[in-house]
Amino acid sequence: MGRWAPDARGRLEYAALELYTEAGFERTTVKEIAQRAGLTERTFFRHFADKREVLFPGNRQLQEVLEQAVTRSSAALTPAEAVTAALLELSGLMEDRRELARRRQTVIAAHPELQERELAKLASWSQTLTDALMRRGTAQPEARLAAEAGLAVFKTAFESWIATADPQHTLGQFVGDAFDDLGRLFARS
Repeated sequence: MGRWAPDARGRLEYAALELYTEAGFERTTVKEIAQRAGLTERTFFRHFADKREVLFPGNRQLQEVLEQAVTRSSAALTPAEAVTAALLELSGLMEDRRELARRRQTVIAAHPELQERELAKLASWSQTLTDALMRRGTAQPEARLAAEAGLAVFKTAFESWIATADPQHTLGQFVGDAFDDLGRLFARS
């Protein structure tokens, strides 16, 4: 495959997941990932800092989606509604990656150092949402609470989404269902 072949990043992601599943994360080398993708190690390092980062592609872009969605949301929305809108927008971007997400989570679940990296990613999302809400005028404690509650809902919905065999039930639907469940849990009688 040529050095400038299209979608090198995507091919590296798929090759890494295949190898992590076949040989294990620890035993897979960057060289093997690049070879499987038909690329060079140099190309790998143009796209990813190390073999861990293949499992966390585009985190900065996802943070930007969350930030922009909160920023664009109507001033009439509550902080929780603005977070919901942001997470639904993020869900739409992930919709066509269910199988990839399922395989990715399997690898992450088997390795504590990858679980730690996943938690750091979610913490960065929480901070992004909190900061965006505060720029809208929400006080810090409420902004943090809305962000953390929203991410707890998203994590629950994401786990249900990758576990389901029903391809018609979207991540956005799972997110909406989980927000509804949270509302019922805290509803006053």
